[in-house]
Amino acid sequence: MMPNTRIETRAGWIVDAQAVIDAVQGALRDTLRLPEWDRTLRLIEHEPGHFAVPPAAGPRFTLVEVMMFYGRSMEAKRLLYHAIVHNLGNLGVPAADIKITLIEVPPENWGIRGGRPASEVDLGFEVKV
Repeated sequence: MMPNTRIETRAGWIVDAQAVIDAVQGALRDTLRLPEWDRTLRLIEHEPGHFAVPPAAGPRFTLVEVMMFYGRSMEAKRLLYHAIVHNLGNLGVPAADIKITLIEVPPENWGIRGGRPASEVDLGFEVKV
């Protein structure tokens, strides 16, 4: 089960929360070749006064943090960045207002499927893309 993804933005502009989640999930699925069922995403909206952003950022400034197993190629990461920016852009988020962070973790540091190390579990998909 992976990755774990957190999407954070200022409250007030999202009309369809599921569309934001689907935009990021679609990018993850298409570029990292994840199965459709593998989705763990959180959308967090902050009151504007509780979310400091760069001075030039607009009201739709969005952070996307993806925690995943290490092993993806640089090309897969480039494609992921592009796909997230493209998909969120379709929802009106300016490209310059999207910041993406990947956190890569060894599979033995994930407890999944009843508390087993992910390194000992058949995930059902390839991590090295």
